[in-house]
Amino acid sequence: MLRDITIGQYYPAESPIHYLDPRTKIAMTFIFIISLFFSTHLLLYAVAAIVLATVIKISKVPFSYMIKGLKSIMILVLFTVIINVFLTLGDTVLVDLGFATITLEGLIAAVAMAVRLMMLIIGSSLLTLTTSPIDLTDAIERLLKPLEKIHVPAHEIAMMMTIALRFIPILLEETDKIMKAQMARGAEFEKGGLIKKAKNLIPLLVPLFISAFRRADDLALAMEARCYRGGVGRTKMKKLKYTKGDWVTYVLMITYLIGIIWLSRLFQGAKLMF
Repeated sequence: MLRDITIGQYYPAESPIHYLDPRTKIAMTFIFIISLFFSTHLLLYAVAAIVLATVIKISKVPFSYMIKGLKSIMILVLFTVIINVFLTLGDTVLVDLGFATITLEGLIAAVAMAVRLMMLIIGSSLLTLTTSPIDLTDAIERLLKPLEKIHVPAHEIAMMMTIALRFIPILLEETDKIMKAQMARGAEFEKGGLIKKAKNLIPLLVPLFISAFRRADDLALAMEARCYRGGVGRTKMKKLKYTKGDWVTYVLMITYLIGIIWLSRLFQGAKLMF
């Protein structure tokens, strides 16, 4: 399951999405996330799904690779569905268990939340899958550049965010190796109750933390050896520059967001709402 997490990984390919400016892809991700929260009807979710599927197709990232990233959040999705099914009140009662009731409105809200969460994870994963860590760092720094006027360290924040994002797949791979090594020595991570399982994680967490701190120390030494002194006076070998494809993408995504907002108001009184 640890290898199924795709957030933080980069999938190299030659596609129009990969060639877009990283700032454009960050804006695309935020616009898509905003559109999901404006989606209040089945038709709007269908439109968002079609847009997401189209972008995945253009990016040349295998769809099976994108779906693989959902396996790691299925427990969270299931928990969200259960909470919405039993805690959402409604007029149409489907099942009355005495201590809890399942309503049609709660079932619809649960399905909507699960679909929204899955599309949000896939859309966010698409950003890191099509953008290299260096480009992502430059884009975040450029976007935070205006905040330097109020003494916000844009370069340092961008660097920390990118390093944290880049370390996700590395730590997951390290966790998988440690877990297999401990299981080969007789460790059991699945048996017992909740307290027992928590205690069983100690042989996994201790070496993982030691490895993480060692990697952080090695990274700090490597940056110091290369005379890294922050963003003051630094220049870029490849400067970010918008192209015609970026402006076309901005127009398409803004049009898509306006259309979603307009349709959400149009279907506000519809009965088949999510």
